[in-house]
Amino acid sequence: MTANAINGLLRADGKWQANDLDNPQQILVLNLMPTKRTTERQFLSTFDYLDHDVEITFLYPKTHSFKTVSGEKISRCYCCLSDIADKHYDGLIITGAPVEKLRFGQVDYFNELKEIIAWAHSHVTEILCECWAAQAVLNIENGVSKKLLDKKLFGIYCADEVVKSCLTAGLSAGAGLTMPQSRHTEITGFEDIVDLKVLASSKVAGPCILRNDDLNETFVTGHPEYSLETLLIEYHRDLNKHLPIKRPENYFVGIDEEEINYSWRQTSLQLYNNWLNLITQTQKVGINNERRKVSI
Repeated sequence: MTANAINGLLRADGKWQANDLDNPQQILVLNLMPTKRTTERQFLSTFDYLDHDVEITFLYPKTHSFKTVSGEKISRCYCCLSDIADKHYDGLIITGAPVEKLRFGQVDYFNELKEIIAWAHSHVTEILCECWAAQAVLNIENGVSKKLLDKKLFGIYCADEVVKSCLTAGLSAGAGLTMPQSRHTEITGFEDIVDLKVLASSKVAGPCILRNDDLNETFVTGHPEYSLETLLIEYHRDLNKHLPIKRPENYFVGIDEEEINYSWRQTSLQLYNNWLNLITQTQKVGINNERRKVSI
């Protein structure tokens, strides 16, 4: 189908379309990544392959100044919460961010993130949080903590256990569910939270997909949106900075860096498509519940 860009840097540069669509799903993306254009293209390109037409609106935290794009340009090409406070969206995606080594309270837009989440519960059907955002929102909603790993979790990892659900339809343990991971921390203290279900987990990477049905929230600890060469770029970035980094695991074909195994592509398409299907199902349940209230 088709993914439109309502705003964003690519739309402003004339590098992504805005076609006329018939009743597309409205998706809001809170883009916390410093590589704004790259992240925009990752989501737009992925959603362009799904079974639903979507229009994506890009959101930014007004309380943060990004080093990679001027404040004037980001405010012109993105929207902030006050711009959309009266609008309703089918879905909200919150990206990862390179702030995981900071305590949550040290992140300058953490309070604004709390405001966005509180607003989303009454203005968004489904919420999807990825990587650091998954850790942060789990902390906000459930008090889940995080801890620093001995070394960076970096590579492509398969899920060893997958629970059947709407979100994992068409996905299975092993090669049937693979995901890029690029993080220095992991969540702790989530096991005893009654409302939180682990839908997919890995012996190496830990929980991969978690779900809170009561709050219509999905948490993905990795980066399913990553394109083919994202980990390669991050690898060489860290090497050039003389940071302690090893080759991304399960990523290259063979011992050299000439070929990449794009093993997570189908997982990503299936997962995002399942999430869009879940939005439709959640909305139908909401309509039916309203009808029951009226009939009573």
